[in-house]
Amino acid sequence: MDQRSGTLYVVATPIGNLEDVTLRAVRVLGEVALVACEDTRRTARLLQAHGISTPTTSFFEHNERGKGERILRALREGRDVALVSDAGTPGISDPGFRLVRDARAEGLAVVPIPGPSAAVAALSVSGLPTDRFLFVGFLPARAHARHEALRELAAVRDTLVVYEAPTRAVAALADMVELWGEREAFLCREATKVHEEYVRGRLGALRDLLAGRAEVKGEIVLVVAGATVAPATEDAEALFARLAAEGLTRREAVKETARRLGLPAREVYRRVLRSD
Repeated sequence: MDQRSGTLYVVATPIGNLEDVTLRAVRVLGEVALVACEDTRRTARLLQAHGISTPTTSFFEHNERGKGERILRALREGRDVALVSDAGTPGISDPGFRLVRDARAEGLAVVPIPGPSAAVAALSVSGLPTDRFLFVGFLPARAHARHEALRELAAVRDTLVVYEAPTRAVAALADMVELWGEREAFLCREATKVHEEYVRGRLGALRDLLAGRAEVKGEIVLVVAGATVAPATEDAEALFARLAAEGLTRREAVKETARRLGLPAREVYRRVLRSD
C-alpha cells in the first residue's frame, strides 16, 4: 500500500470506570481523524471526560459491512481511524473482526492500543487457574443451542470464561449445573462500576444467588473451573451403591454422587442405569 495510507488503531476503552483508560489511548483518540464506535452516545461520554473532540461515526453489528467499506476508504486516503467498542477491547465478542481482517487483507496498517477486557479482568480476580483458559464468549440465547454448546465444552479441562446477559444468567447457570456438575465458579457482575459484584462459589450456589433476586442487572462474566479427569466408572457406581445402602433415595444418591465426584447428574444416572 502507499505509505500515505492511514492506520487503523484498535483501541481498548473502559468497561465501566472512565478512569480505566491508558494515556496512549487518550492520545490516539485525540489525534486520529475519526473514531468508529458502536454507540456514538456512549463513546461521546468517554471523549468528553478526557477533553477529546474527534468526530465519531457509528460502527456496529448491523451496519458493519457498509460502514466498514467507508472506513477502509478513509484509511486508503491517508486518514487514521480509531476503532472502539462500547466497552473493553474491540473484536472480542464485539464488532471489529471483519474490519481488521479486511484492512489486513489490503495491507493497511492495523495497530492495537491495549487496555481493559472484561474477560481478563474477571479471570484475574477469580482465584481459579489462569495458566490455561478458554474464552467462550456469549452462549447461544436459545435453550437447545445453549445445551449443545455446553455439552461440547463439558470435557474441556481449561478454565472457562463465559459472557452472559443478565436476563439469561439464571438459566445458563442452571444448565451448567445440569451438564457440567457442581464446579467451582466465579461471578463477576458490573466490573469496575459503582455496584460491582464479585462472588466465588459452586455453580448451584451462584444460580441460587441470582434466582433469589427480583431482577438481575448488569453485564456478567462467569469464570468456571475446567473439567477434572473423569473418575472410573466403578467409582461412581460404588459411591452410588453405598449411599443408597445408607438409606438415600435413588434421586438423592445420584445427586450426592454427582456433587462429590464433580459429575453432571445426568452422567451418574447413565452409569447407574447401565449397571442395573
